[in-house]
Amino acid sequence: MKIFTATALVTALLLTGCASVDMASKEESAKAKTFAPPSAGNAALYIYRNSMVGKALKKDVFVDGKCVGETGPDVFFRTEVAGGKMHKLDTESEFSPNTMSLLTETGKNYFVRQYIKLGVFVGGANLEPMTEEEGKADVLKLDLAKGGHCSGTL
Repeated sequence: MKIFTATALVTALLLTGCASVDMASKEESAKAKTFAPPSAGNAALYIYRNSMVGKALKKDVFVDGKCVGETGPDVFFRTEVAGGKMHKLDTESEFSPNTMSLLTETGKNYFVRQYIKLGVFVGGANLEPMTEEEGKADVLKLDLAKGGHCSGTL
């Protein structure tokens, strides 16, 4: 009975509540949503989270080992990376980071969705590439978070 009650409590916490992260200004968010081309030699990377599950969780995101930021519900980050290179993206998960690789072309925008999946004890996170059409539609509904703060390290 105690195990059932504990499991129910953890599940309820993962499915309800909201984690908050530091947000950028409305002006910065609006500017990022214009999807302007990245600076010379770079690609723009939009990493966002819009999943309904795990709203009480914050999850770190890293690109090439550098902290992009800590996600919360309904937020996105925009960062630039060198074009013409393979990049490693990591997100904090239940027991270890989940990783994906992304080859970028100079001058393009890329969209990566972080989603929360329920695990044994806490919610894990994963990353998936999105099409430009899907990514833009999703990002337009979200707000820009301030980057550079992660709760952990890789």
